[in-house]
Amino acid sequence: MRIGYVIAEGRGETDLLLHDVARAARARGLRLCGTVQVNTNCGADRPCDMDVEVLPDGPVIRISQSLGPGARGCRLDPSALELAVAAAEARLAEGCDLLIVNKFGKHEAEGRGFRTLIAEALSQNVPVLVGANRLNAPHLVAFSDGIAEALSPDLVHILDWFDRTAREACA
Repeated sequence: MRIGYVIAEGRGETDLLLHDVARAARARGLRLCGTVQVNTNCGADRPCDMDVEVLPDGPVIRISQSLGPGARGCRLDPSALELAVAAAEARLAEGCDLLIVNKFGKHEAEGRGFRTLIAEALSQNVPVLVGANRLNAPHLVAFSDGIAEALSPDLVHILDWFDRTAREACA
């Protein structure tokens, strides 16, 4: 069982990195499943809209909701997130070489969201790559029984990690 996570500094940097990983993995002919996040910038004074693309080829699902001007709560739309999870689960059932999950966030830390999908992929010996933040990374490590490996936020390093995990799975 292999699970790696990445934390890239800067707003949206983890999302961009995971997009690059998905693009490079597709170019290698890998079968992907999971999600990558696509943010639509709404300006400096407003939060971005959050969409996830279900790998390998869509759909794109908006997972944020508008709470109105001045609202300060979590903008995640839980029902939209669950739609994305269900779509990714269907793709895993078709077979995949790498599961990418855009974020191990509050929902996953609380036992919801992509958590079951991650566990299922690991049980099938499918490598898992997850975006994280400093707040929820300890929850990811605990969920994985300590096997989650912190990866450098670098495309080449992540692809090397995948190659190493693939070799170990075949050994």
